[in-house]
Amino acid sequence: MIEDSVQKQTRTEDTVRRSILTNMILVPFIPFILAIGVSFYYFTTSLENNTTASMKRIVSDHRNMIEAFLMERKADLEFVTNAFQYDEINSKETIDAIFENLKKQSGAFIDLGLFDPQGIHVRYSGKYELQGKTYADEFWFKQVLENGSYISDVFLGYRRIPHFIVAVKHGSAEKTWVLRATIDTLYFDRMISQVRIGKTGEAYILNKDGISQSERRSSNIQVMEKDPEFADFSKSEEPIHTFIKADASGVKHLYATTWLKDREWMLVVRQEKKDAYRFLYTAVYINLVIMIIGIAVIIVVANFITNRIIKQIEKLGREKKSLGNQLIRAAKLAEIGEMAAGFAHEINNPLQIIKSEHALIETLLDDVSHKMNENEKKDLDEIEDSLGQIKLQVNRCSEITHAILRFGRKNEIRQEVLDPCRIIPEIVHMVEKKAEVNGIEIIRHLSKNSPQFMGDASQFQQVILNLFNNAIDAISERHGSKGGVLKIETAGKNQNNLTIEITDNGIGISQENISKIFSPFFTTKPVGKGTGLGLAVCHGIIESFGGTMEVKSENNVGTTFIISLPAITQ
Repeated sequence: MIEDSVQKQTRTEDTVRRSILTNMILVPFIPFILAIGVSFYYFTTSLENNTTASMKRIVSDHRNMIEAFLMERKADLEFVTNAFQYDEINSKETIDAIFENLKKQSGAFIDLGLFDPQGIHVRYSGKYELQGKTYADEFWFKQVLENGSYISDVFLGYRRIPHFIVAVKHGSAEKTWVLRATIDTLYFDRMISQVRIGKTGEAYILNKDGISQSERRSSNIQVMEKDPEFADFSKSEEPIHTFIKADASGVKHLYATTWLKDREWMLVVRQEKKDAYRFLYTAVYINLVIMIIGIAVIIVVANFITNRIIKQIEKLGREKKSLGNQLIRAAKLAEIGEMAAGFAHEINNPLQIIKSEHALIETLLDDVSHKMNENEKKDLDEIEDSLGQIKLQVNRCSEITHAILRFGRKNEIRQEVLDPCRIIPEIVHMVEKKAEVNGIEIIRHLSKNSPQFMGDASQFQQVILNLFNNAIDAISERHGSKGGVLKIETAGKNQNNLTIEITDNGIGISQENISKIFSPFFTTKPVGKGTGLGLAVCHGIIESFGGTMEVKSENNVGTTFIISLPAITQ
């Protein structure tokens, strides 16, 4: 049965511990995760939006730069066609001079050619042998005659080298002719590839059919080869379209695309996702570290607090058990007090009979003594001495029983005028023998000028007796059976107060316990020797008299209890 009870108590404690620990973890954990989750969501969303916005801004700026470059090259040729007549340009020296000036203005020009309406290359300035060739059937020539100007895709042409051209038509009533310039693809590629976004960012151009128009740094697709991913690029109608897609090697990229040259070309800017979102991933790692540390802290603190709570519960359990035992002992003491009062009452009756019989014997001896001679009277003196001793001891027993009856009576509290110079000696008389047995000297300094006070005599007796008994215990613990001193003093500090000081040279009270000694059930005595109620009750009695009780103590020096009571002034 005992083992079952112990196991049941252990299971209960484990259940309580798990419940407290679970709540201690869950209560802060839920708002912590919510706070981390919400902040992480908004932070990551902000980073993603900023990264996408940055990519869009770069694409927009690069698109404007490329558009401006192409328009400037077209404007250069239009300026020449407007500044010169056909006959003027159709001269080797003139076209060479014009070409040199164009190259000074922009290093993108490779050559310059003049074409008549039949598409014959009539004049050429450059490093290739193209003069005299016919371009009437070329797509670009037809487009420039039809639209007035044309910027081609990259093609091979007669030179069999990838290049693209810018051509403008000059039309007048007298003559129509075309001026064409070839753009350096290396120069153009460098201009496009100068976009640097992180470590893996790159830019390239595709035409409307997905044919690559520029070199690429991170792909095997060459100029004039089709990009298989183009189908995914051209679906959106947004001015700048951003999306994430894995390439042929499985690496995910962040893409941003926009159209150029009246939707003839598409500018593509891409960056590896892990590079584009490196700050986001860093934030994720930091967030995870913070979350792990936070969870660890919650668990550690929860364990710590749970252990403290469990210890407090165990302490309260022990105190509850001790309190129950003390209440039982207090009830027993109350019963003993009632029994002592009953015993004193019962003893008092035989004492009264002994007193009566003693008085009768004295009367009879007095009558007999008149009839005796001197020798007989000598024997009678010894009997009278014995009777005197009997009377003395009977009176002493009577005083003790009356004191016990006064202390244990159950009458209602009765406030009356009490004289400290009269009632205190009566109380001291009750403990003199106990003090003498323990080798304690009782010193009384009762001022004759001590004022009277109002109170219940039995309650005041209870207070002083309790303080005396505590002092005797403290002195005996320190000094044993000799060397103890217990002093009681009274004085009227002024006309309105009576001060009673009870001082001992016992073991004293530690500073940490001084603030607790008037608390109910607090005791420093071992189990079975104290209930922890005495001083609490005494403190309450003195307060009911309208007074105060204070204590001063020092370890291994002694203790002084100071009672201050309102004096009767009239």
